Amino acid sequence: MIKVVITLKRREGMTHDEFTHYQRNIHRPLLMSIPEAKQYIRRFVVSYPVPAPNYPEPDYDSVVETWFDTMDDLNALFSCENFLKTVDPDHKNFVDLNSFGSIISEEEVVVG
Repeated sequence: MIKVVITLKRREGMTHDEFTHYQRNIHRPLLMSIPEAKQYIRRFVVSYPVPAPNYPEPDYDSVVETWFDTMDDLNALFSCENFLKTVDPDHKNFVDLNSFGSIISEEEVVVG
């Protein structure tokens, strides 16, 4: 399995609640509406920070983890016309594109 981990910070002028609402209710359904998402994504998890006294403020407003069977499947999703014309342009509506981070990885499960 190939896993993509993406860190996202909200765009300027947007509250965390507005960011979360947009990502959950507008962007995520947009992604899941394209047939390639259903075809290639094996697991999809979004994590949002919670209040954590005695810990530093989080650097990001969400972390997205997406699993694919192969690197070819990952490339097929992110290079397909539906993603490039429909999903990718929507990122500017809620994401600070200058702080976007990602890693493509294979998991090494240590516990669990």
